[in-house]
Amino acid sequence: MNGLTVTPTQLVAGFGVLLVLFWVWRASARRAKAAAEKARSGARLVSLAGRVVFNAALIVAVQWVVIAHQGGTWVLLAVLGLPALFAAHALTRALTVTTIDTSKRGGRR
Repeated sequence: MNGLTVTPTQLVAGFGVLLVLFWVWRASARRAKAAAEKARSGARLVSLAGRVVFNAALIVAVQWVVIAHQGGTWVLLAVLGLPALFAAHALTRALTVTTIDTSKRGGRR
């Protein structure tokens, strides 16, 4: 023959090495995916915080202009009340717990 001989022990050891390499590759891929998802969620949080601060500053600026220039009573109520209504609506939706109970048994809806 060609003089190349592989013992069963060497074959099992080679298969074990390949299995360990595959396992390490999968673990590093999962770790990289988790790190990328964490970075994306952090960027989303910063983006959301920036938009909230900008909108709050805009609302405060409009309210300050109306209050400083002594607008009428109805204008003052509208400028102070309308943002309060939006904030109350957002807080109520955020703090309301809703559940959707679905059952997979029997195929019924």
